[in-house]
Amino acid sequence: MTNTNFRTIDLSSGDAIEQSSALTNGLGDLEHAVTNPPAWLQQALSVPREEGFVNVDGCDIHYFRWGDPSKPAIVMLHGFIAHARCFAFIAPYLADDYHVVAYDFSGMGDSGSRDSYSEDVRTSELLGVTQQLGLFDGGAKPTIIAHSYGGHVGVAALHAHADKFAGIVICDLMILRPSVIEGNAEKFKPPGNLNANKPNRVYSDYETAKQRFVLSPVQQVEHEELFDFMAYHSLKQVDGGWSWKFHPSVFAGQENMEERWASVGKRVVETPGPKAIVYGKESRLFSDDSVVYVNELIDANDSPAIPIIGIPHARHHLMLDQPIAFVSSLKMVLALWAAASDECA
Repeated sequence: MTNTNFRTIDLSSGDAIEQSSALTNGLGDLEHAVTNPPAWLQQALSVPREEGFVNVDGCDIHYFRWGDPSKPAIVMLHGFIAHARCFAFIAPYLADDYHVVAYDFSGMGDSGSRDSYSEDVRTSELLGVTQQLGLFDGGAKPTIIAHSYGGHVGVAALHAHADKFAGIVICDLMILRPSVIEGNAEKFKPPGNLNANKPNRVYSDYETAKQRFVLSPVQQVEHEELFDFMAYHSLKQVDGGWSWKFHPSVFAGQENMEERWASVGKRVVETPGPKAIVYGKESRLFSDDSVVYVNELIDANDSPAIPIIGIPHARHHLMLDQPIAFVSSLKMVLALWAAASDECA
């Protein structure tokens, strides 16, 4: 059973408070992170947002919220050992029309850590955040937008609780033919050292730590300022220097992933409710052959068609390569689903 208690953060002091939400914007996130940020990024981060914590099953979960709570809800799920700030410059573009929440998975970002992170734990966490922040309170069910590992969490939630969500937009989740995975096992390892018992290394200064920040899979990005943004907010100051925000415990259970990866395509196709896939045309984890493969699974399973949108000049990290095209793709899917829902009403 999900146990949630609401707690917000006073951004002026950094102290947790019980009384009210802290409404501010994300411009402070640029300080020390990005040199000479472009106007579009400053404009996106100037959109008002709320920041706080929700306690789910004994763990503090850090979140951001944008938009009007009376509007249709969206919950955004990030990738493995990433954090909710990967949506900090995406969600504001949706805030005029939607109530948007993005949160850090436990063990990642600014959230607390747990002893283990099973599929059930991740699903409970999603339900706890969504319920506590009122995303189930409106007339319309919330939609999940999930990148990479977040897609596994979103798909699991829909398999277990399809009645609670309007659908899912899956963003560059790794879906490859089993034969491709088997033939390239070394290319598709989870990021990190996979040792849940090895403490994160402490670097003497930020620049040294930043040099160790890499994307997984390794790729160049089209917007260097966004790489810098993600690097800065993936690290924290600790005694003796700088270290990673993610907790090593998240690597528990990440061994022998090949079998799970081989079943992802079928599991996505069998996921109840509306779904769409957005991927980078230059991604290593979802290729043009993946489109063919997913459609083969749809035919074999006699399942409804899935809209699949490829973003040119984008790799796995869509929001870092083509943020505006990514937003446009999300807006298109959401608008089509809304129009279809209106027709059925």
